Amino acid sequence: MDEKKTARYYELLERMIDEMSVTDGYDRTKIVDVVKGICELFRLTKAETEFYRSEAFKKRGEVERISDYDNGKSGRLAMQRRMVSKTGSSVISSVYMEEGDELTPDEEAKVDILLRTMVSFIARNRLQNAIEQLGFHDEEGYPNMRSFMRFLDKLGLEGKMREYTACCFNLRRFGLVNQQFGREVGDLVIKKYFNILKGIIGEKGHVIRMGGDNFAAIFKSELTDQVIEVFKGVAVTYEPGTQKRVLISSAAGLYKITDDFGEQSPRSIMDMIFPTMHTAKSETNGTIVYYDEQMVAMRDHTMHVREIFPKAIKNGEFHVFYQPKVDVTWGKLVGAEALCRWFHDGRIVPPMEFIPVLEQNTDICKLDYLMLEMVCKDLRRWLDMGRRVVRVSVNLSRKNLTDVDLLDNIIEIVDRYEIPHEFIEIELTETTTDVAFRDLKRVVTGLEEVGIATAVDDFGIGYSSLTLLQDIPWKVLKIDRSFLPADEEKVVSKNHMMFKHVVSMAREIGLECVTEGVETKKQVMILRKNHCHVAQGFFFDKPMPVEEFEGRIDKPMYDLSHLSEEWRFKADEGPAREKV
Repeated sequence: MDEKKTARYYELLERMIDEMSVTDGYDRTKIVDVVKGICELFRLTKAETEFYRSEAFKKRGEVERISDYDNGKSGRLAMQRRMVSKTGSSVISSVYMEEGDELTPDEEAKVDILLRTMVSFIARNRLQNAIEQLGFHDEEGYPNMRSFMRFLDKLGLEGKMREYTACCFNLRRFGLVNQQFGREVGDLVIKKYFNILKGIIGEKGHVIRMGGDNFAAIFKSELTDQVIEVFKGVAVTYEPGTQKRVLISSAAGLYKITDDFGEQSPRSIMDMIFPTMHTAKSETNGTIVYYDEQMVAMRDHTMHVREIFPKAIKNGEFHVFYQPKVDVTWGKLVGAEALCRWFHDGRIVPPMEFIPVLEQNTDICKLDYLMLEMVCKDLRRWLDMGRRVVRVSVNLSRKNLTDVDLLDNIIEIVDRYEIPHEFIEIELTETTTDVAFRDLKRVVTGLEEVGIATAVDDFGIGYSSLTLLQDIPWKVLKIDRSFLPADEEKVVSKNHMMFKHVVSMAREIGLECVTEGVETKKQVMILRKNHCHVAQGFFFDKPMPVEEFEGRIDKPMYDLSHLSEEWRFKADEGPAREKV
């Protein structure tokens, strides 16, 4: 290789290194110009670089291909160099030349330097992008919580927090979209809904996905009305060719950052908007809730419960109360539901004051396991004493469903106390998301296989009830009190008809039926008339401490003599002759 050509090569290489060494952003066109010069110097027809984020991306053919030079002439691969990082990402640089042409050994050495330089440079820059993507985006490509916190910190440093409103929002009943149209369409709808909000909020705000169908955002306060309109409902096209659309709305908790936000950490905003969103989700009418003084009290209460919960467990403050389940025909105790009661500072803490708080994280799972173990201890003691034992149902929160070891953990606790499986029943509530549905099916199926009964709790208040009964092998159907007619309702009312047909359907598919919230004599007769044989409610007993329940076990019959023969006869005769 002559001296003039060599000098030209080193001149071009030096230019390339200078451009690649710029710290505040490089000019790609200048680098491409250098690559072109070197390729022409060595008769190369094409130079390209490929970047794969991981081997999985490579196998799927998901590649970022950078063509730095191509003169359009066909050629063969002349040389290739690659670099694979510890994270599994890889960079491959290749050059081509015409068939029949060869690089001399000296030219090979110089082209090798070019390729290695390109590989190192691309690897450095693409890995920076990859780290940004992996660190601040989820696996679906949505900005994640880490990116949200970074944006909040930036606003705090710039002193601009008071110009903004923050929110958490949850897509309402989105499980129905997945069930009706499939996961692929569901993912497309979420992305389009996300992009609609992102388009409104712009670059001066930030929208992120917290997981599933939960999101957070921060935006200029003057955009609040536009954002709320999207939360109230927007039609999202899921099939462009036919313009098929689905209406998507959100339950949202908002906090307009005030002038007195003061020295609080920007990150404390999450403590304000996250519980506010949960309040919005529980609202039956409006689903847009603003953080206010009541929310402050709720936040403080939440923090207090979380703080004292571990000590409360250690001190044995949680107790099992049992509410009997009674055969309405004969008045016999046939089972019980185990309910948690918290004794703290001389009073019983109402469940609604701590259960929703514990359900915000995995603390509820610890409490569920504690309740199951306490029930097993009681059952073991009763069995050892020779007492008559009935099946006891224990509630498990949906939070447990994501635990892959849930099934094994339940069985381990039951078997540790050598409790015959027929004496344990696990109650699980309905779910509307397809991911939780699969976990629910896995757990219920596994429990049924080992002879532990399962009950679908609060049947009728969710949105996937029929699918739940069709696809999951439950043993017991617990009918929510909302289905049970009130005394003043006529026998031709919707509630009467719905209750009748729900019980009939359950019986026909082989499910045991238990109705919750039975409080009056007339409601007992409605159960009898419709052949729902088991009731749970204040008509028979409130939840009672273990000592009192043991007395009930020893005397398992309830006196139903006050249900007169007239009542029994009239009820069995049907609606036309029922006593009003």
